[in-house]
Amino acid sequence: MDITKLDPESLTLLGAGGGVILTLHFTIVLLTQHLFYWKNPKEQKAIIIIVLMAPIYAVVSFVGLLDIDGSKPFFTFLESVKECYEALVIAKFMALMYSYLNISLSKDMVPDEIKGREIHNSFPMSLFLPRTIRLENHTLKALKYWTWQFVAVRPICSVLMIICQVFGFYPSWLSWTFTIILNFSVSLALYALVIFYHVFAKELAPHRPLAKFMCIKGIVFFCFWQGIALDVFAAAGVIKSHHFWLDVEHIQEAIQNTLVIFEMVIFSVLQQYAYHVAPYTGDMKTRFENKKTQ
Repeated sequence: MDITKLDPESLTLLGAGGGVILTLHFTIVLLTQHLFYWKNPKEQKAIIIIVLMAPIYAVVSFVGLLDIDGSKPFFTFLESVKECYEALVIAKFMALMYSYLNISLSKDMVPDEIKGREIHNSFPMSLFLPRTIRLENHTLKALKYWTWQFVAVRPICSVLMIICQVFGFYPSWLSWTFTIILNFSVSLALYALVIFYHVFAKELAPHRPLAKFMCIKGIVFFCFWQGIALDVFAAAGVIKSHHFWLDVEHIQEAIQNTLVIFEMVIFSVLQQYAYHVAPYTGDMKTRFENKKTQ
């Protein structure tokens, strides 16, 4: 096959397909390693759910590139499933961090050495909460609820958006209303994760929490704000259609899906480092003991 003779649409699909295959490859390699060294089911189940985020995003975006008659409702459904999975991943990440710290809120198990630590709220949260608060059991529960509210808000908004689209009532003001609600919800969830990281940075250091968090935050924020930017560009006339059979909306969706696919390749590579299997093989423990003896 002579690639130079392919039209732009075929080249885009070919490149996107290659991106999906690469994402699946890197993810399957990492998952296989964790399944082979299945030492801590509680933590590794959360890790598996988290690393599956990249291929799910890639596959859904690739399906969105396919031009199939009558497939719009199916694509919308897949997009909603992807977004709901995003909420699950954020919740699982918080659960993973709690597991690393041996914190059980249901059993009121909070280590004494971390109680009483100061949490500094930054703007705009400082407008609604005290600038400085002490870490207690109820504080950790609040951080958990701030994270889990997105798990509820995301599916509810997705269902409402699908219903509105099915009944043909989806004006631009309603679309922006959902966008504002979701933006506030995901920002609150990610803010809770940032606060959690800063409070327990020392204890979490051996688990590479920043790398793990940036993989999730990168996927969520890249896709979300990228979509917002494309909406603005389309509304401003930057994205234009030069084909009578292809409107601006379809071009905008194609750009978004293509960018997401190639970004997922990058994130699937980063996950190899952030969620490496070494902590469950004994390698890291051996290295730590060797450093102590040197």
